[in-house]
Amino acid sequence: MAYTSSLHLHKHLLLPKTHCRKPAPSFIPVAKINGVNGHSKKAHINGEGGGKKGVNGKKVNGGEKAHINGRDRIHLSVSTGGAGGQDGFGLRVAFQGAPGAYSEFAAKTALPGCDTVPCRAFADALAAVDGGAVDRAVLPVESTMEGTALRNYDLLLRHDLVVVQEINLFVHYCLLAMPGVRAAEVRRVISHPMALAHCGRALARLGVDREPVEDTAGAVEMLRSNRMLDTAAIASPRAADLYGLDVLAHGLQDESWNVTRFLLLSKPPSPVTLPMDADAKTSMVVAHRGGSMMVVLKVLSAFSSRNINLTKLEVINNNDGGGGGAAGTPVMILDTNARGAPTLRAFPHVLYVDCEGASHDPRVLDAIKEIERFAVFVRVLGCYAADSNVYDLQ
Repeated sequence: MAYTSSLHLHKHLLLPKTHCRKPAPSFIPVAKINGVNGHSKKAHINGEGGGKKGVNGKKVNGGEKAHINGRDRIHLSVSTGGAGGQDGFGLRVAFQGAPGAYSEFAAKTALPGCDTVPCRAFADALAAVDGGAVDRAVLPVESTMEGTALRNYDLLLRHDLVVVQEINLFVHYCLLAMPGVRAAEVRRVISHPMALAHCGRALARLGVDREPVEDTAGAVEMLRSNRMLDTAAIASPRAADLYGLDVLAHGLQDESWNVTRFLLLSKPPSPVTLPMDADAKTSMVVAHRGGSMMVVLKVLSAFSSRNINLTKLEVINNNDGGGGGAAGTPVMILDTNARGAPTLRAFPHVLYVDCEGASHDPRVLDAIKEIERFAVFVRVLGCYAADSNVYDLQ
């Protein structure tokens, strides 16, 4: 039997910092619906409008918001200038999905001015970086609603790529339809399976059928190209503007606080140079064969004894099938330091660790060296600027 446990200490998911600058020029302008930039009254589904509260009852940038399931919605402002101050002009960034996908918006938020390259699958996006067709790939790795259910960390481990940037995107789901279609005429809703799951309660109240497709932007593309008049799609408000669709409802997600963390990947060595005084984060994977709890305690001790904070600790355990249970699928990790050529190795027990501090920080280096003494395998996935901001599409 395989099980996963996670300890996430993301401060930005509890006390978010908002960026209050104008949308990046590389973005399509936000669709104006019954007002200016979404700051007027929106559609209501089984809820009352008018609240202005955000997280912990604090006001968050805006007027009256959309209300789905009877709760207040959160509105944040997106930054320009690039998350972490990076400029994307001249860079090509691969993402999974069709134009208008959340991954594309994450790339354009992180690297304003970059050229985005759509790919059918996440593996295709990573292969594009591996093959030199693009400079970066953007990969969603975890969310406040699903944890690490995307399992894209496992995909990252199979490639010789490094993490060079992180970006946290507030996912605001909207119900989109062909121009002129009313909510009462919708009989079916299409979107990515995760988006459908995130909006389950609102869709149940609407009484519509649900049909999963490959991604949110792909659903919008299908809706538009086939001119479906009895079907709506769940996607972002920017996708509505990009494809010329009407927004029937805002804030369709069941949980108001819905943030997805994305990582930007590059071929090594990292093309990003961090200033010595920069707030940095280091990501690594620690693999071992057995004694999982003892290894976890030793890893915690290696960092705590040096006063290093962890922002993520995830434990992946796949047992050997003892007691009649089926053995879990091992985690495959590319050993980039293997003799001869990089080699894929299988491990039943893996820890994903994010810590504060740069990989060249003497304290972090000492902690890694201590872990290497008792772990079977350690690989640093990247060192990058820590960005605790949460960015929005609106």
